[in-house]
Amino acid sequence: MLEKNQTAPVFSTPNQHDEIVNLTDYLGKKNVVLYFYPKDDTPGCTIEANQFTALASEFAEADTVVLGVSKDSCQSHQAFIDKFGLRVELLADIEGKLCDAYAVWQEKEKNGVKKMGIVRSTFVIDKQGVLVEAIYGVDPDGHAQKMLETVKAL
Repeated sequence: MLEKNQTAPVFSTPNQHDEIVNLTDYLGKKNVVLYFYPKDDTPGCTIEANQFTALASEFAEADTVVLGVSKDSCQSHQAFIDKFGLRVELLADIEGKLCDAYAVWQEKEKNGVKKMGIVRSTFVIDKQGVLVEAIYGVDPDGHAQKMLETVKAL
């Protein structure tokens, strides 16, 4: 698992518009909140995305871009954005390379059944590309506010 003060793994993956987004696009310019979630349009994921959206202007004022990541397709992401009026960019990690790089693809257990899946996790990356926060097993409710406080302190 990744830890604070490590260099963030670089990435290059498509967003909801099927446009390639690179971590290097933001280096020297913006902080990045990179949050991983299991699946578009599911209860916890919707709470988290809506709360990040509600704070989008404040993240922008703090020189921060919010990027959500799941293994859903670009089309699924766009439908999720449209349905809830989301104001976050969503990255499609269909092959799971980004999930592997950030060590969020892990064995999970639900109702006694073990299977692999995305562990809800968030990483705050500063303008120099260093992890200032690495949290695994996030509770979605209230999480966006905590991440906003983190970036405001940078």
